[in-house]
Order: sequence, then structure tokens, then C-alpha cells
Amino acid sequence: MASVNLRNGESQDSLLKRFRKKVVKSGVLSTVRRKRWFVSKSEQRRMEKKKAVRRIKRRNVKEVE
Repeated sequence: MASVNLRNGESQDSLLKRFRKKVVKSGVLSTVRRKRWFVSKSEQRRMEKKKAVRRIKRRNVKEVE
């Protein structure tokens, strides 16, 4: 749970900015997005393989340049 306290003389905008940074660092939103739908084990493996293939292709393209 991310929480921030208002500092003396701090504006609402900077408080909100600090809160957003904490939320992003904690990884709460990415976890929520990932767990939004049920994904079976086989589907997870399939997705991980696709990601790995993409990663390898990107590395090879960068090395050629």
C-alpha cells in the first residue's frame, strides 16, 4: 500500500506526483493489470515463449546495425 504525507508548504500537485511515483515503483498497477483476467498455465508459457522470441529478434536486429 503506497501512502504519502503532506509536507509543510507542499502543493497538492507535488503531493500527487510523489504518490504516483510511489505507486509505479511498488508495481501495484502492473500487478492489477496482469491479474485482471485469468490466464491458464499453458497460456502463460505460450506468452512467455513469444516474449522470448521477440526479445531475441530485437537483440539480433540491434547487433546487425
